[in-house]
Amino acid sequence: MRKSYLERKTKETDIKLSINLDGTGVSNINTGSGFLDHMLTLFSKHSRFDLTVECSGDTWVDFHHTAEDIGITLGLAFKQALGDKKGITRYGDTILPMDEALILSAVDISGRSYLGYSLKPRAKKVGEFDVELVEEFFIAFTQNAGLNLHVTQLAGKNTHHILEGAFKSVARSLKCAVKIDETLNGEIPSTKGVL
Repeated sequence: MRKSYLERKTKETDIKLSINLDGTGVSNINTGSGFLDHMLTLFSKHSRFDLTVECSGDTWVDFHHTAEDIGITLGLAFKQALGDKKGITRYGDTILPMDEALILSAVDISGRSYLGYSLKPRAKKVGEFDVELVEEFFIAFTQNAGLNLHVTQLAGKNTHHILEGAFKSVARSLKCAVKIDETLNGEIPSTKGVL
């Protein structure tokens, strides 16, 4: 089973996180932010990754450190769970409709970190959560997971739908990318021989 458990503690956050890439989408999320809990729960459901996140953070300031540090920890745990990446499909992409919103995501588990982020939500907040923190989360995640990730808004007006569509789309792209391709016979899917 490709899974990992990490604890990360700073003066700003205390995080315990587990992930199983070969799970069924079972989650137990408690970040201190209702919106972030919702996003990570549906991320787990649509990726089929089992995910547990327990975070206590300085939410009396705002949710910045919580969102960024969970992104860091999730990225590190994802990378650890992947191991040597032998036999993975490597690439995944999804165009996902969420009511009036339409989100494209594409991922390459290349070992090289890059985030192409082209979401244009209209609102600055969803509940108490600053919308700009979604980009901070994905920056932290991609840098620490070693991913090339593009997330593009093709349509949409409702901020909640746009962001929910992004998390669902990325989840489904990652589900495709981590899948074992039996035709590779355990090879690394790269002419370099490493990812």
